[in-house]
Amino acid sequence: MTSSHLSEPELTALTKTAQQVRVKTIKILTEAGSGHPGGSLGMADIFTALYFKLLNHSPDNPEWEDRDYLLLSNGHICPVLYATLAQAGYFPQEKLQTLRKINSDLQGHPKLQPRLGIEISSGPLGQGLSQACGLALAFKKDNKPNHIFCLLSDGEQQEGQTWEAYMLASKYQLNNITAIIDRNHIQIGGDTEQVMPLENLKDKIEAFGWSVLEINGHDFSEIVMAVNKAKDDKLPFAIIANTVLGKGVSFMENNAQWHGKAPNKEQANQAIKELLQ
Repeated sequence: MTSSHLSEPELTALTKTAQQVRVKTIKILTEAGSGHPGGSLGMADIFTALYFKLLNHSPDNPEWEDRDYLLLSNGHICPVLYATLAQAGYFPQEKLQTLRKINSDLQGHPKLQPRLGIEISSGPLGQGLSQACGLALAFKKDNKPNHIFCLLSDGEQQEGQTWEAYMLASKYQLNNITAIIDRNHIQIGGDTEQVMPLENLKDKIEAFGWSVLEINGHDFSEIVMAVNKAKDDKLPFAIIANTVLGKGVSFMENNAQWHGKAPNKEQANQAIKELLQ
C-alpha cells in the first residue's frame, strides 16, 4: 500500500505536475477551439495524484494485465485525461495538438484505446459506473488484483442508471471499485441544487451500501489518504471530491459558462499567466 504521507518534495512535485497539466489543457482546448475547460481544470489535482502517486500502471506497458483501470464516465472532461496521459508518458506530447481533429485518436469524448491508456468510450453521461461494476465483478470472480477507479460528475448522480450500479456493487461486495465524484455543484444548466438537488449525497450513497468519504479535491494529502483508505476497505468505496470548476483561472472559477466553452487566444494567455504565477 502507498503511504498516505506526502513529503515536501513529493507535494512540490505533484503541485508542479498539476500546474503543467492545467497549462496543457488550456493550450489544447484553445488549439481545438472547442471543449470543456471547467471540469478539466477542476479535476487536474485528482488526475495528477492518481497517475503520479496512486495508480498501479505502466506507461511503457499500458495493457499490463494487472494494472488498475481508470474509467472516465464524465467523458467531456477528457482534455485533462489526455494532458495527464501525455505528461505520464503514454504518448508523445505533440499528439495533444490533434485534439478534436478529424481521424485523431484524441476526440472530444474518449474512445477506448488501451494502448494509449484510454480505458473507456464515454460521452453519454451516467453509464460509466455500470461499466466499472462489470469490470470489477469480472476481476473479482477471477481473483485478479486490479482495482477499478470510476470518475463521475456530480450531475451524473441525477441519473437512475448510476444508482442501479451503486446497488449492484453493494450486492456483490465489489470492494475493488472506487468511485470518485467531481462535486463542483455545477452542470451545464447551472447549480446542481437548483437543477436537481443531490444533497445529502454522502448519506444517500451510504444508504446504498457503500463506504463514503468527503474530501477537498485540491488537497493532495487528502486525495492520497482517501484512495489508500478506499483500496483497504471491505465495501465499494465512493470519494466525494469537493472541487472548484475552472480551478486556477480566476474568470473561469465557479462559472457555469465555462462548462463547455474553449478560451480564445487572449483568454488562454491570461489563464496560463495566472496558472504559472
